[in-house]
Amino acid sequence: MRRIEYQKYGGPEGMYLADFKLPDPKTGEVAIKVHFAALNPVDWKVRNGDLKLVTGKTFPRAMGCDFSGTVLAIGAGVTRVKPGDAVFGLTHVKNCGATADAVIAKETCLAKKPETVSFEDAACLGTPGVTAWNGLIDKARLKAGQHVFVNGCTGAVGEATVQIAKMLGATVSGSCGAQSLARAQEMGLKTVYDYRATDLSTIGHRFDVVYDTAGTMPVALGLSLLKGGVFLDIDPTPMKLLRALFNRRLKPIICTARADILDGLAKVAVSKKLRLPVVETVPLADAIPLLTALERGRKLPGKALVAMQ
Repeated sequence: MRRIEYQKYGGPEGMYLADFKLPDPKTGEVAIKVHFAALNPVDWKVRNGDLKLVTGKTFPRAMGCDFSGTVLAIGAGVTRVKPGDAVFGLTHVKNCGATADAVIAKETCLAKKPETVSFEDAACLGTPGVTAWNGLIDKARLKAGQHVFVNGCTGAVGEATVQIAKMLGATVSGSCGAQSLARAQEMGLKTVYDYRATDLSTIGHRFDVVYDTAGTMPVALGLSLLKGGVFLDIDPTPMKLLRALFNRRLKPIICTARADILDGLAKVAVSKKLRLPVVETVPLADAIPLLTALERGRKLPGKALVAMQ
């Protein structure tokens, strides 16, 4: 089996394709043959060492969190899935390893893939869908009729947030780059702003929930756009986590998968109310150049996948 690895924290030049032996799944774990891995910014943030307080110092480490595939084997105590089941989900950032022929994941970070959802679409649901759910449902307790503002509304987490908010009956406005305004309008946002051309502090409207899914909005601005409710921040720095202890309107979001969330995402995907567009797919042998290009600023109007042979 093959996977993308690195031997120390650092830049994209440290990645390489390596042979490895998949271990047997332990209690509560599942071994999965990966069909597709979806790429996310967290993949290179982990490799760069931004999360090394969580991920530790054990090497080699493997790349990738989000995937779809077929169950190969299960560990003791696993009851939600069985060998042969089609599944999707994500690994914890401490382990990663989804950009590979096979991966080990916790049972609680998996859901059965619905028959009507493709392996490609299912691979995209993990990190974006869970992060949107953590913010809107777990933290904001979003209700029908409320108005949500999504900064970065055409990124992967942003699109998932828009779609889940609309599913819950909320009105959604947001901001994105000029090249993505048409996409935002297609998603049915009430109002969308070009973040480069608009000073959001001057727009006048106030919202029940503001979700910075791009990690670029100053906390003071996010809080100022509220008429109540909470500011959800996808960039949970230590200072923001400390500040949140004293300001309950600030909610830093850490992607935290649970079985009930993934089951919920599967149901929403079946209903066609949640789907992230796939715009580029490469084989595992070509994944490192694509990862490198995305990390260095290449923009895609949708998700990038790695297909395993």
